[in-house]
Amino acid sequence: MKIFLFFFLVIDFTQCAFHIPSTAKKMVWHDEFEQAGLPDSTKWNYDTGGHGWGNREIQFYTSHRKENARVENGSLILEARREKWEGADYSSARLHTKGKGDWQYGEILVRAMIPQGRGTWPAIWMLGSNTPFHWPEDGEIDIMEHVGFNQGFIQGSVHCRGRNETDTIEIPDCSSQFHVYGLEWDKDTIRTSVDGKVYFRYANDKSGYSNWPFDNKMHLLLNIAVGGNWGGQKGIDTSIWPQQMIIDYVRVYQ
Repeated sequence: MKIFLFFFLVIDFTQCAFHIPSTAKKMVWHDEFEQAGLPDSTKWNYDTGGHGWGNREIQFYTSHRKENARVENGSLILEARREKWEGADYSSARLHTKGKGDWQYGEILVRAMIPQGRGTWPAIWMLGSNTPFHWPEDGEIDIMEHVGFNQGFIQGSVHCRGRNETDTIEIPDCSSQFHVYGLEWDKDTIRTSVDGKVYFRYANDKSGYSNWPFDNKMHLLLNIAVGGNWGGQKGIDTSIWPQQMIIDYVRVYQ
């Protein structure tokens, strides 16, 4: 008599520390940061200036400067530095994909390790690609924000004319380990996640553009702000600089 032995492997995918996009989705845009040097100019633009960006930030965002934005060892490095630059006391970088990566709906995954320390304010976020763009009417989605005085707490948010909503998740090792910061966005719902765990949801209440401008195409932004209305609420530790946000990849699925 033949004896058959069956072995079963049971996996609880809700506990997995990685994210597998739906097989129904197709990657439509990505950057794996494999070419050393400045960020790929076919995919990224620079926002430049030191005017505070509506948040009383104190850094100057530079353009085409490796000290603030560079690719090395397979990662994009954004670096905020304490140095005099164009009248500011700090330099940093703010990259965006407008005109080179604009999407209506989809899933966006950014694997990153973020800076720490009082005065840091890194963000992975999206703005409407309308030209001209009006804030907050045309919408903002914050996939990841972190302020250094509240170390380890990641915030996801939505801003528009009619509603401003947010929630947080605790990720104690966000500044020492990589995590995947995700957005799933369709005509009905916005969901932000860390390592596949959704912690913030925003639903389309069908009441009109004031509460849901998110049928527009939107683009991605990556930056490290210094100080500002939120990031600088408890001052700036001048001893911690430079600080880096290290991005392993950016992937967009539709």
